Amino acid sequence: MSHTPTLPSTSQPIAVAAPEPLHDGLHDFDFLHGLWHVHNQRLRTPLSGSTEWYEFSGHSVERSVLGGQGNVEEYDATLPDGSEIHAVALRLYQPATNRWTIHWSNAATGTLDLPMSGFFRDGRGEFLGYEEFRGRMILVRFLWTALGPSAARWEQAFSADAGRSWETNWIMDFTRLGDVRGLHSVSR
Repeated sequence: MSHTPTLPSTSQPIAVAAPEPLHDGLHDFDFLHGLWHVHNQRLRTPLSGSTEWYEFSGHSVERSVLGGQGNVEEYDATLPDGSEIHAVALRLYQPATNRWTIHWSNAATGTLDLPMSGFFRDGRGEFLGYEEFRGRMILVRFLWTALGPSAARWEQAFSADAGRSWETNWIMDFTRLGDVRGLHSVSR
């Protein structure tokens, strides 16, 4: 018998244990501000036992908003089959809880996905949420890691067993191309 997690309301993201002691995480995503080349690796068929990956390139522009209490990412990529991904992420810091929420949307759906919620500890951000996958709700985890001033990594993993095990299915390696002063859209 499979267990499907109960879907939280969109206003209350999934709970992630808070770090001890709580720190002011307002600047935790500052490493991401700028213009980036993004090398993508995606698992062809997640949660199927597949080990076949494919690769493609993209670009990302990350800007601070709300006086530094949030940031917006514009992401564009071309898949090996020639189709394109156009997406946006909105990340918002909640000072009362020292947590971030991540809201994602892409041109294919034109809607906001359920939010991810989490925090950074020791330079690594972990964010959890739910996503509909093949007709059922599954747990999703994002991991963000700053790898110095010119590199970062994002990983997405799915769990079909309520978080007991995780399968990484998308890895983005970011290489800084510059800052965002004066830019208004992703450059190709």
